[in-house]
Amino acid sequence: MRGAVILAGGQSKRFQDSSGQWIDKALAVLFGKPLLVHVVESVRPVVDEIIICVNEDSRGSRYLKILEKYSITDIKTCVDMRFSHVQGPSAAIATGLKKSGANYCIILPCDTPFIKPSVVDYLLKLVEDLDVCVPIHPNGNIEALMFSCNREKASRIAELLCLLGRNKPVDLIRASSKIKFVSTISELKRLDPDFQSFININFRSDITNLPTRVPKEGPVIKSIDLNITQPSIQELKFLEKIAKKYNDGEYWGATTSLPTMLSTFERKNIYFWAGVFWETEGNIFRKLASFEKKLEAKKEYCVRSKMAFERAAQKYASEANIYRKEQIKFLLECANEDKDWCLNKGMKSQQNA
Repeated sequence: MRGAVILAGGQSKRFQDSSGQWIDKALAVLFGKPLLVHVVESVRPVVDEIIICVNEDSRGSRYLKILEKYSITDIKTCVDMRFSHVQGPSAAIATGLKKSGANYCIILPCDTPFIKPSVVDYLLKLVEDLDVCVPIHPNGNIEALMFSCNREKASRIAELLCLLGRNKPVDLIRASSKIKFVSTISELKRLDPDFQSFININFRSDITNLPTRVPKEGPVIKSIDLNITQPSIQELKFLEKIAKKYNDGEYWGATTSLPTMLSTFERKNIYFWAGVFWETEGNIFRKLASFEKKLEAKKEYCVRSKMAFERAAQKYASEANIYRKEQIKFLLECANEDKDWCLNKGMKSQQNA
């Protein structure tokens, strides 16, 4: 069974104008139809289930009424789950995948009105033997909100990342094991010669200009297959317990379980997850330091926070080397951003010690 999870709960800040009246981008009209209707009509022929993710019930009800006007009635909506540290597309993806009953899903934003059914079909076929399939452009950028996935695996990872406060949707890709980066120019071009699937409506002017995101040139001219060591299902279940404690503010309970998993990740060279959980430990001790009244205990927490952030930075640097070798520019930049953030937090912890 195949499903489509369409993200339509954002604030569309870049789409707004100076009038001060908020415009729902999903309902912006292009060639006589709302953008959302275009996307739904495109994916319907190649999936068995469509779920539209929204940030509130009233928005979902409004969308369903509009879709009925176009004789589209077999659609579900879901309201984003609430997490302590995360909202937006990451929460929407976690919610849509959890609600879906499909074996494989494609994630799509509501502002890609010309997505080709053949492209969706192809990505869903490819992922049957993988964890994630994501389009990659010649310049090494990827479509972070347009990818197919093994729903059960991705759902578990997406919710775990949200519990840990990871607010970047691309982390779901970084956290996966068997990943195919599907070249837009060597593989998807035959299905969509003009790259209309990658026309993304971000600004009001895009309604007229219809810009495609695919550059003409770059070093990435073929698809890339990565098989990265990641946690086992049992290890993910253990991580979920830690993440729930962290999400609920039970910091001591979370940190007492971390050393075992971090030792395992270090031994297996599981770079992304090691980075995430060293960073989590850094955040925990930073928070404990902020609560602590005794000077010696506060100093100890700051030192432990600094050490954890520095270890996280090392792991993100190792992860970045994987993407550098493959010229996956966007993931390289993401890993380096996390590295730099952790180094910065480590220095602040040292100053507070």
